[in-house]
Amino acid sequence: MTTDRYVSQKQGASSGSRRSRWARAAFAALSGLIAGFTALCVAELVAAAVRPEAGPVTAVGGAVIDRTPPAVKDFAVRNFGTDDKLVLQLGILVLLALFAMAVGILALRHRLTGAAAVLVFGVVGAVSAAGRPEGRPGDVLPSAVGALVAAGVLYLLTGRLAPVDAPSPAAGETEAGEQGTFDRRGFVIAATAAAAASAGAGLLGRQLQANRLAGVSASRGDIVLPAPGSPARAIPGGADLGIRGLSSFTTPNKDFYRVDTALVVPRVDADRWRLRIHGKGVARPLTLGFQDLLGRELIERDITLTCVSNQVGGPYVGTARWIGVRLADLLREAGVKSPSKGGPADQIVARSVDGMTIGSPVEEVMDGRDALLAVGMNGEPLPFEHGFPVRMVVPGLYGYVSACKWIQDIELTTFDAYDAYWVERDWSREAPIKTQSRIDTPRPFAAPRAGTVPVAGVAWAQHRGIARVEVRVDGGEWHTARLAEEAGRDTWRQWVWEWPATTGHHTLEVRATDRTGVTQTDKRVGTVPNGATGWHSVVVDVT
Repeated sequence: MTTDRYVSQKQGASSGSRRSRWARAAFAALSGLIAGFTALCVAELVAAAVRPEAGPVTAVGGAVIDRTPPAVKDFAVRNFGTDDKLVLQLGILVLLALFAMAVGILALRHRLTGAAAVLVFGVVGAVSAAGRPEGRPGDVLPSAVGALVAAGVLYLLTGRLAPVDAPSPAAGETEAGEQGTFDRRGFVIAATAAAAASAGAGLLGRQLQANRLAGVSASRGDIVLPAPGSPARAIPGGADLGIRGLSSFTTPNKDFYRVDTALVVPRVDADRWRLRIHGKGVARPLTLGFQDLLGRELIERDITLTCVSNQVGGPYVGTARWIGVRLADLLREAGVKSPSKGGPADQIVARSVDGMTIGSPVEEVMDGRDALLAVGMNGEPLPFEHGFPVRMVVPGLYGYVSACKWIQDIELTTFDAYDAYWVERDWSREAPIKTQSRIDTPRPFAAPRAGTVPVAGVAWAQHRGIARVEVRVDGGEWHTARLAEEAGRDTWRQWVWEWPATTGHHTLEVRATDRTGVTQTDKRVGTVPNGATGWHSVVVDVT
């Protein structure tokens, strides 16, 4: 009996020891999570004093975007759309959480090594922030300070997990399973205090940033755009066919597509904004403020923009009424000549406040088209997401070679001397928009009733205009669609074909011809390196 009781006590001690080890490991992982949370919250507070873009998640995310191959970027835009940045940030946070838990478990045995591993996170964030194109010396502070505080928190919490020896057993008793336990109460108190303090720091940082952004938002709200000296002509009544399911001619600001690399939308104070025009062939460099632009003659134009990442039939195209200053007028004022007139520069490198560089051909910007430094969009100052206070708009060119948002610098140079951001990533130097068309209604896999079914959509060939749109069913003959009235050659054009639909499974295809006589090709290619081609098709089941 005595032997059985001894064995039972030994088994109980062993089981208790295993439970204690597992508990310590779980609390160690929790320590790592709290330390990671501390790093982010403290960094948030410091970033409020530096600038929001210097936060570690934003800095690391920006570095990831900079190093993402074009095919991966194209995949992200195609599958996640405008949520691609949110997916990236969530992915970074998940990896950070896993890293933090692993470091916590490491610190259970080697506290100093674990704390040092936390500093690695700070180094990665600091290097990423400093290495961004728009990086500033102070950008290293949020990640560095956050990591230092987090290392201290991890060292403190894992210290609370050190085993506490049980009292010596009384005479006739064996060692109990309590040996090797730790101070749970002390750990819970310390962990709660660290988490609460970190959350307080994070909330304070968020509040400070919100206060700053509120001031910038107020400055935008105070802006009254002057009446344009050259207003846009009224949109013809027949430009919008008013068909249910068809994209409206003018795209509301809230629905206008957004594709860029900014994880944090820049909030620029218009009163402090400056634009510098300089470089090769610039005889008279210019520095302009926002009010300087408003004081010049403004023109207003309806222009359709298209992203090069738009797949055949994709959503990254929209039309807005833009108001701004003719960019060609500013360039001529600075003494710039186009290459065809003897100018030495053939490329405009536009730089954004977020470090983005976009290269545009000088010849096209100065050939008479309505290339703008836009200050307004659909009757209001530019939304922050679309480039407030000033952005470039050049009809006929994909956005990655023309539509610099949050612009602050224009340098005249040559394509041989400088590769802009996307060119460095294997996209073409020059990229005129390709003739494209899209079926908006019926939607894919719709089930319309047999009879007359309106097949309608939009077609675009900016700066060339759309001359004809054709639709065919199941690979049969092409039928000419009725075109909406043309609002201008720089905008898209609606179209409709009344289909005498019969019961069954059908494939609808569309193609457009521009005013130069070029019909879009049926050859399917992806977006890289200068835009997708092919016919858009929709499969429906007529009942």
